[in-house]
Amino acid sequence: MLKRQFLTTSLAALAMASASFSVQAQTPIKFQLDWRFEGPSAFFLVPAAKGYFKAEGLDVTVDSGKGSGAAVTRVASGTYDIGFADLAAVMEFHANNPTAENKPVAVMMVYNNTPAAVLALKKSGIKTPADLNGKKLGAPVFDAGRKAFPIFEAANNIKGVQWTAMDPPLRETMLARGDVDAITGFGFTSLLNLEARGVKADDIVIMPYPDHGVKLYGNAIIASPKLIKENPGAIKAFLRAFAKGARDVMSNPEAAIAVVKQRDGIINTDLEVRRIKLAIDAVVASPDARKEGFGKVVPARLALMASQVSDAYKTKSRIDPKAVWDSSFLPSDAELDVLPKK
Repeated sequence: MLKRQFLTTSLAALAMASASFSVQAQTPIKFQLDWRFEGPSAFFLVPAAKGYFKAEGLDVTVDSGKGSGAAVTRVASGTYDIGFADLAAVMEFHANNPTAENKPVAVMMVYNNTPAAVLALKKSGIKTPADLNGKKLGAPVFDAGRKAFPIFEAANNIKGVQWTAMDPPLRETMLARGDVDAITGFGFTSLLNLEARGVKADDIVIMPYPDHGVKLYGNAIIASPKLIKENPGAIKAFLRAFAKGARDVMSNPEAAIAVVKQRDGIINTDLEVRRIKLAIDAVVASPDARKEGFGKVVPARLALMASQVSDAYKTKSRIDPKAVWDSSFLPSDAELDVLPKK
């Protein structure tokens, strides 16, 4: 009897110790999105919901964001360990804060092409970049497309553009009302926002930057210098789990948006399914991504982007492409083979 009781007690203690060890083994990671919970956030919510992060020993919390600039700042401050932000915003932070000790580093490319685009209504007569000469454009001052517009402008010999600033919720409204001739924004977001304001898709002209001579990279996963130094294994584990989740998202966008719906119940499911599909086709599984490889960058293209952003953003110092990118944490080629077949 005493032997049986001792055995039961010992097994219970062992189970508790095992459970305690399991909890302790989970490394907490705070992750910052670039924007609110919409279609593209599925790339991070799916691996969290499916337990891919936990299987890698990570306890990941995913929070909505307020723009790439804010995501970069929050990772730089140490408030967040890993984030998702426009690579140009990372470059700008590095160049404008040359003496800062905590400069985030991009560790995996997700949007191989910038989603930035110029959008106009057909009734305005704007059909090509040349038609933007002397026109009134609108966008928030921190909009990635607006900040990179000098690159688009130079590539297409555009002159005399006048800018009107507004808060993000008013951008598409002002275009629909005719207050501005065109806007800059993420193509897959502004298109759907215009439709939500009663504009038919056939009445919208979209000029994606990548289709008009601007080969900037878009959003990347960024990591804090503290995490890079103290726990590089956690970054590698995060990227492995992310790649696995990205494959699931691209193979079944509808199921992925159902996961986003669990996080934010007020989203329009049909709208977000369209948004994620547009994002996948335009910037994640784009021809450039298929050529260069998911998650990777080409050094020459990265260097050109660094030079262009330095000029367009008028940064305090020139951008060093080697300082903003570190490929050493990337999963194997086999694990990065996640893009859907054509």
